[in-house]
Amino acid sequence: MLSLVIPIYKNAANIEPLLEALRGLPGQLAEDELEVVFVVDGSPDDSYVRLRQAAPQQPFRSQIVCLSRNYGAFAAIRAGIAASHGERFAVLAADLQEPLDLVVAFDRILLADQADVVVGQRVGRADPFLSRLASRAFWGTYRRLVQKEIPPGGADVFGGNRRVRRQLVMLRESNSSLVGLLFWIGFRRVMVPYQRKEREHGKSSWSFGRKLRYLSDSLFAFTDLPIRLLLGAGVLGLLTSVLFGGVVVLSKFLFYIPVPGYAATATLIVFFGGLNCFGIGILGGYLWRTFENSKRRPNYIVLSREEFRNGRPET
Repeated sequence: MLSLVIPIYKNAANIEPLLEALRGLPGQLAEDELEVVFVVDGSPDDSYVRLRQAAPQQPFRSQIVCLSRNYGAFAAIRAGIAASHGERFAVLAADLQEPLDLVVAFDRILLADQADVVVGQRVGRADPFLSRLASRAFWGTYRRLVQKEIPPGGADVFGGNRRVRRQLVMLRESNSSLVGLLFWIGFRRVMVPYQRKEREHGKSSWSFGRKLRYLSDSLFAFTDLPIRLLLGAGVLGLLTSVLFGGVVVLSKFLFYIPVPGYAATATLIVFFGGLNCFGIGILGGYLWRTFENSKRRPNYIVLSREEFRNGRPET
């Protein structure tokens, strides 16, 4: 069986089109067996109510997992993967911008044991120009600074087998990136190209602030680049101060500086003061994430979980 995990947040307008599209999916799968795990991530709209009313009438097996509040898409996906029963799993967004053919391709690759991990690789997107430009800049920066293995267009949808599922569920670190962990664990990996569709309903919650947080978490979780940059800046500042100090001393002995200058002193104080604050901020970022992980709090709390099969709830 394939378990399809779909996080739900402010997707009330997409529920009916999503269910309509999913009704035709089981017949396209290699083994005609599908479980859909809807994870309601503290959505403030009536997404849960619509799902709860429609789920018993669907021709496929389903689960509705409700989280106690909004924990973010990665936590919701992790909750759905943990709750799934299938030998294989796939992740899909609720806005239907990724085609369902992608899920079919994932299932066939995993069933044929051609790979352990399958990742959707965007080769084009029907988004507004500014959105495409921002996405290209974001993922270009991510690939250069964090993980070069990430596809140029980013990675939003993916799938895996039971071995991959087990490893992802075991990794409980907080303030991290599930996609980053997916590439970190290794395994045999295959990219499946696709064209992203235009969004038909609702508005994306993937704001600039969320992107910045995602990049920051990934930087601290998967690379020591900030520390290396800080070390390089410190070395550069030290060399600059030694050179500047040498010039000042030489000028003093040659009587080019009759009175100590205020500008030079102020410049050095501002430069090294800013450098110290920058370094403390970077170290604080690492220390805060270490502290958060030491608390061992769960990444999410499940409020309720319901299963439906053959038109009726299961216990």
